[in-house]
Amino acid sequence: MVIRPHTLRLFPAAAALVLAHSQVSAEEPARLVFQNGRSVPIIALALQGPNLVVTGEAEGFSVGQTFPAASVDHVFGEKPENLNKGIAMLLLNKPKEARDLLEPVYSAHRITAKVPGNFWIEAARALLVSYAVTGDTKKVTELGKEISDATPAQGIDPFVSLGKTLLMPAITTKFEDRDIALKDLLTENQPADARAYASYFRGLLLRDANKQAEAVEAFLSIPTLYPTGGLILTAAAELQAADLLLARGSANRDEASALVKSAIRVSGGTLVADEGKKRLESLK
Repeated sequence: MVIRPHTLRLFPAAAALVLAHSQVSAEEPARLVFQNGRSVPIIALALQGPNLVVTGEAEGFSVGQTFPAASVDHVFGEKPENLNKGIAMLLLNKPKEARDLLEPVYSAHRITAKVPGNFWIEAARALLVSYAVTGDTKKVTELGKEISDATPAQGIDPFVSLGKTLLMPAITTKFEDRDIALKDLLTENQPADARAYASYFRGLLLRDANKQAEAVEAFLSIPTLYPTGGLILTAAAELQAADLLLARGSANRDEASALVKSAIRVSGGTLVADEGKKRLESLK
């Protein structure tokens, strides 16, 4: 059964607010906020053992000043613009271009890896996926360990399993085995973002195996079942589903158009939005 778009819509006004919020993001660097309320831009800090050291100009602080890393309360700031852009590149089969955008975010935010509200985890997980789809086992293993070390409470990070699944070679691994491995990552004990990524790549797998109806359902399960997995994942999935619906005939034109418009609404400034606008032009 195909999931219809009227069952999956994020409230447009809320989506627009999130998008507007994200577009003003990258103008102000993220800051580490200490338990006493004071804050420092992360670009002015370095991590040395258990301490943070001020390495650049920061109002109210002097270069060389140190603080226990444990005294940090949370990260404050908007999501880096290149994070969404990189994820969009990754999902639209441009993993190398994705890494060019994600690597600087990953590096700049590394000192925040264990701090609540950080953007490093999302960037590192997307990087891991980008290396997995290009078959780089070494980088997937390294990133998997680094992410797991940053989130010790949950043990081995779920994206480690996702990376191993995506590393399964298409040439020598049966479709059924790859499909089962991806479905195993959709269990309820997995976090929403891991399930969303798994469902997305399962959709691609089904699409390439000419199982179009199942592929549409896999893509549309993301906005319906895992909406907190990420706006860009949701938008890319809607775009993929729209393409498949259009390929099945003009009777699906209105449904596909609604999906494309929804994708554009929440993915402004990314490749997903650019591709969505092209689809809309072709539908006129």
